[in-house]
Amino acid sequence: MDKAREIIEYMESLQDEEQREVLMRFFKTGPGEYGYGDRFLGLKVPQTREVVKAAKDTPLDEVPILLMSEWHEVRLCGFLILVDQFERLATKRLLKDAEAIRKRDDIVTMYLRYAHRANNWDLVDLSAPKILGHWLLLPTMLGDGTDDYKREVLDSLAQSDNLWYKRISIVCTWKTSQQGDPSWCLRYAEMHLHHPHDLMHKAVGWMLREMGKRVSMDLLRAFLHQHVHEMPRTMLRYAIEKMSETERKEWMNYDQTIYF
Repeated sequence: MDKAREIIEYMESLQDEEQREVLMRFFKTGPGEYGYGDRFLGLKVPQTREVVKAAKDTPLDEVPILLMSEWHEVRLCGFLILVDQFERLATKRLLKDAEAIRKRDDIVTMYLRYAHRANNWDLVDLSAPKILGHWLLLPTMLGDGTDDYKREVLDSLAQSDNLWYKRISIVCTWKTSQQGDPSWCLRYAEMHLHHPHDLMHKAVGWMLREMGKRVSMDLLRAFLHQHVHEMPRTMLRYAIEKMSETERKEWMNYDQTIYF
C-alpha cells in the first residue's frame, strides 16, 4: 500500500491546470459525452511513463489502488505497470515456465477484474493488446487452458453492455494479428459490426486494417466483400486506409458490379 500511495502523491504533485483542461476536452468529459465525469491531473503520457519506469516493480497486490483512483493518469499508470510486468514474464525464455505462466495468469485475472476502470479509449488501447491480446497467444493455466476458454473470456467482454469491455475485445486482437493469427480479429469484427458507437466503428476498422497489413490484404478484402453493405462508413474508411487511393474510392462507392 505504501508504494501505491507514494505513486499517487507524486503524480498529484505534478498537476497542471492548463493541461488538465486540454485533456478534459480531448477525452470528452462533458455531460452526455463518453468520458463524462472522468477527472484528470493534467499529465502528459510521457510523464506517466516515467512514473511507470520508476514504479515497475510495484507489488501486484498494490496495483488495484492505482486502478481504483479517481485520477485518469493514475489509472493509466496502474495499467501500464501491469503491461510492463506481463511483458517481462512473456520473454522467449519464460514462455513455458510454470511460475511465469502462473504470474501472467494472475495479471490477466487482475486485468479482467478491474477492466471497468479502463473507462476511456486510451486506457483500453494502451493495455488490452499487450496484456489480454498477448495472453491469447501464450500457455495459460486459467480455465482448461485452451483457445475455447480464451474465446469464452473475450466473448463475455464482447457481449456485455459496457462500451469499454467491447472495445477491449476487439482492440486486444491487434497483438494476435501482429503475430499472424487473423481469427480473433475476424471473429470480433463481425460481432461488433452493428455497434452504434463511433468509438467502436473506429476500433473495428482499425483492427481490420491492422489484420490486413499484418496477415493478408486478400483476407481483408474477402471480409469487406461479405460485409461492406452493412458496415458503418467510418469503420470502412478505417479498414481501407492502407489501400491505394483508387481502391479506397472503389470500396467507398462499392456496388454489386465491382469485383477485385
